[in-house]
Amino acid sequence: MIPIRDVNPRQNTPIINNSLIGINIVIFLVEMGQGPDLNQFIYTYGLVPARYSVPQIAEYFSFSQQVFSFVSFMFLHGGFWHLLGNMWSLYIFGDNVEDYLGPIRYLAFYFACGIGSGIAHLVINFHSNVPTIGASGAIAGVMGAYLVLHPRSRILTLIPILFIPWFVEIPAYFFLGLWFLFQFLNAAGSTAGSAGIAWWAHIGGFLFGILLLKVFAVVPATGYRERMRPLTEKKRTDRLQMIHPAGAKDDINLYGTLQISPFEADAGTRKMVNIPWGFHKRLFRVTVPPNVQEGTQLRLRGLGRQATDGTRGDLLLTISVV
Repeated sequence: MIPIRDVNPRQNTPIINNSLIGINIVIFLVEMGQGPDLNQFIYTYGLVPARYSVPQIAEYFSFSQQVFSFVSFMFLHGGFWHLLGNMWSLYIFGDNVEDYLGPIRYLAFYFACGIGSGIAHLVINFHSNVPTIGASGAIAGVMGAYLVLHPRSRILTLIPILFIPWFVEIPAYFFLGLWFLFQFLNAAGSTAGSAGIAWWAHIGGFLFGILLLKVFAVVPATGYRERMRPLTEKKRTDRLQMIHPAGAKDDINLYGTLQISPFEADAGTRKMVNIPWGFHKRLFRVTVPPNVQEGTQLRLRGLGRQATDGTRGDLLLTISVV
């Protein structure tokens, strides 16, 4: 299963979330440019529990280096796929959490979750000399917050069946609950101090995210989001949309709703529409002409029900400007 996006709408462009993704990519490029010094670079800027528990190792690092590692380890990754998986998860879940908290509180929340995940890993693997790197713990905190905020939202998920892309919507509580169970089972089966994935950092970050959301929700807003709203207000709806067609039993036509923004209503747009109905081709390209109004209907011919005489109805999509 490959998560594509959540179907929960947001009101603003996630400037902090997008910036975090960009910074992670830039630092990864710096990391890959270290060449033969890569291991030393990771040991210096990664989180190594033994640096805090073994005096003979700790004496090689200054106080500022020891503190900074609790932040810098979040921006290092073990390879391209490690980076891609983390950034994709942050892209899917981070925007809605930032939309709820606002950019400044979200940034503080992200770092708090990452540091909390690092502490959890440090406590469980107190004498490990293996560096821990990656944004997984901080992102796990974002996922925990998303679970609290939008438990009944749905995650649009791609399930490849041979060469056929099959899209399904999985409830967020099921998707994230299964993810957390997987982390816990792997953590329970791992040996403290062993090399590999920092499962306890994921678990710690997830639980920190749930707890910290309640704390950050009562922290007064800075007002920065309101001042930036003209620049951050979302101008486009998601390019890929899931449509659930419905219609009366005696009507061969089916009906659905396509959401677009006011900007798209004026300028026109193109959407990829996934229709989970029957055994027809599931992805369609829909062109929305400019200057459409709320309630305008677009007709997709031949995508309705089949009548007894063999004729097929149409799918009528009603434009909803959100």
